[in-house]
Amino acid sequence: MKRLLPRTIFISFPIIILILVSACSSSNTVRYGKKTEEESKRSPVRFTSADDSMIVDLNLDLKDPSNLPSEEPDIDISKVLNTDTQTEHYDLPGFDYSTIREQMLMEIIKYLGTPYKYGGNSKDGIDCSAFTQMLYRDVFNIDLQRSARLQFTQGREVSDKDDLQFGDLVFFNTRKRVRPGHVGIYIGENLFAHASSTKGVTVSSINYDYYSRTYMGARRLDKDDLSNKP
Repeated sequence: MKRLLPRTIFISFPIIILILVSACSSSNTVRYGKKTEEESKRSPVRFTSADDSMIVDLNLDLKDPSNLPSEEPDIDISKVLNTDTQTEHYDLPGFDYSTIREQMLMEIIKYLGTPYKYGGNSKDGIDCSAFTQMLYRDVFNIDLQRSARLQFTQGREVSDKDDLQFGDLVFFNTRKRVRPGHVGIYIGENLFAHASSTKGVTVSSINYDYYSRTYMGARRLDKDDLSNKP
C-alpha cells in the first residue's frame, strides 16, 4: 500500500520558489549595482560639459540660483559700436585691437536675445560661462575653462576697476555656495556682455547697483598667458 505524502509538502513548494526568486532578485540588484526606481529618484542629477571641464550637481545649483536683475534698463549697444576707437588705447598683446574689437562686437550681436539655459552652450540656450568660453574661442582663439569659478583663475588679475579694458573677463559674486557665480566680457563704456539668467544674452552697465555691489574682479588674457589652439 502506497504511503501518501503529507498535503502540506505540496502547498509549501510554491512558497519556497517565491522566496528563492525574491532572494535572487535582491541579490542581483546589489551585485550588479542596479538601482530601484525610488533610489534613482533620490540620486543627484549631474551634468558634464562636452569637454568634461565642468561637472555640476544640478540639485545643488537649483538650490543656489543666480537670479540676476530683470528690471535693469536695456542698453543700446550702438553706443559702443559708434565709439571712436582712436580715442581708446587698450593694450591687447598679440592682437590687432581694431579687428578684434569689431569681431567681438559682431559675435555679441549674433548672440543678443539668446535665452539663458543652465548647462547650455548654443544659440538655442546658453549660460554665462559658456557664453564667454565660446566668444573667446571664436574671437581670440583662446581656450577658457568651462565654469566661471575656473575662468577666474586664468590670465592676470585686473586689480583696479578703472583699469578695465575691452575683452577683460568680469566676475560677480551672485551665489552663496560658488564664488564667483557669474561672468561676462567687458566691452568698454562701463558696459559688459553676458548671459543673464533672467534676460538671456544682453549688455549691462557695470555701474548698475546690483553689479556694482556684487563685482568681484576681472581677469585679462592674451596670447602670452595661455597655450592656444593650433
